[in-house]
Amino acid sequence: MYNVKSMDANEFIDDAEVCESISVAKKLVKNKAEVDRILAKAAEWKGLTHREAAVLLEVEDDETLKKMYKAAKNIKERIYGNRIVLFAPLYLSNYCVNNCRYCGYRCANNIPRRRLTRDELREEIRALEAMGHKRLLLEAGEDDDKCPIDYILECIRTIYDEKFENGSIRRVNVDIAATTVENYRKLKDIGIGTYLLFQETYHKPTYLAMHAGPKRNYEWHTEAMDRAMIGGGIDDAGIGVLYGLYEYHYETVALIMHAEHMEAAKGVGPHTISFPRLLPAEGIDYKSFPYLVKDRDFKKLVAVTRMAVPYTGMILTTRENAEFRRELLEIGFSQMSAGSSVGIGGYAKKAADETEHSGEKPQFNLADHRKPIDVIKGLLNDGYVPSYCTACYREGRTGDRFMPLAKSGQIGNVCLPNALLTFQEYLQDYADDELKAAGAQMIDREIKNVSNEKQRARAQEYLERIRKGERDLRF
Repeated sequence: MYNVKSMDANEFIDDAEVCESISVAKKLVKNKAEVDRILAKAAEWKGLTHREAAVLLEVEDDETLKKMYKAAKNIKERIYGNRIVLFAPLYLSNYCVNNCRYCGYRCANNIPRRRLTRDELREEIRALEAMGHKRLLLEAGEDDDKCPIDYILECIRTIYDEKFENGSIRRVNVDIAATTVENYRKLKDIGIGTYLLFQETYHKPTYLAMHAGPKRNYEWHTEAMDRAMIGGGIDDAGIGVLYGLYEYHYETVALIMHAEHMEAAKGVGPHTISFPRLLPAEGIDYKSFPYLVKDRDFKKLVAVTRMAVPYTGMILTTRENAEFRRELLEIGFSQMSAGSSVGIGGYAKKAADETEHSGEKPQFNLADHRKPIDVIKGLLNDGYVPSYCTACYREGRTGDRFMPLAKSGQIGNVCLPNALLTFQEYLQDYADDELKAAGAQMIDREIKNVSNEKQRARAQEYLERIRKGERDLRF
């Protein structure tokens, strides 16, 4: 068995262990009693080992898959209820020194390169705020000369300093290349929310084949979360795989091993897990990738991850189309992007009624082009509570203070009231008449589900104060 406390990437992502887990799982999946045992354990929402998860990844029969989807849904609802947190990515720069085979920003692509000026950044923030967003995820290519850490820090300061009639951007999460302990400390000190970094692929030979440039260092990239959390003091970190680069059984088992390592090394597992799937992009021979994941398999691996890592926030991206996103929300996602732009300056272009990509190429091609208001209407129609909550981050419920609340399901005691408060703000400030009516009905219904009587009374008081013009009330 691999050493979960090791900080050596090749030990906590042990190729032999991953392969053995999959090999054993192919035999165990034929044992109905073993599969039932694993599903029963998952239903207790205490998590699964990577070996148990490997068995469920081998399931192919529809009857057992339905049981898995039901279990995943129940786990998500037990911990996070029917809330869906909304956010938007913000691309700062497409300069990049890497030549990754799957990315539209690869340095070999002859595309216009630039980074946002401070004025352009403010235009992007204004456009995002006008959509109702309060939580952003900053993205940038890797180029320490043209997009250094000081530029990233200055952008974060600018975002937090920008004020609007309806408030401000309240949480900035960051997804930038693996960096040094010193730089992680700078990100921590400036007040980021979650630091995200996707492994792309855990299979080392594939990782090396896919990358050219600084990112090709497998160990530096894979050990980044140790540097960020242990050395840099960052409380919350998010991981993920770019599905389609290598075989999905391998990637998912290794992803869960990484989550196990984070918890063993820091006492805090991944705050979020994201599920990007490979999409066509400029200069990418999409059909040459042999491990593209079919919808049926993608849905299964999502459900298995929810059962294995029940406490994590699972992020659904706009790489998936609207119809499939709706299907995936049923089995465990708790966060999703809405109205995303993956080009530099794309939000301001949209606000000006220009074509989003005029003159430039995005990192990849989106599959869901709906406006945030249309995403929200869809969520309400399907019985979800849209949330713009950022309270935990600002109330200090992060890291080892957040995890016990999530694992016990107690986080819902503050999440539901905060979701309703932030959605009431959205209705007041951004919604059309149709959404205001539907949203008011939802809030009246859901406020009754706040189980603590004093908490419910306080939430009702806060809702009235928001309707009268106050903002940023929270639990």
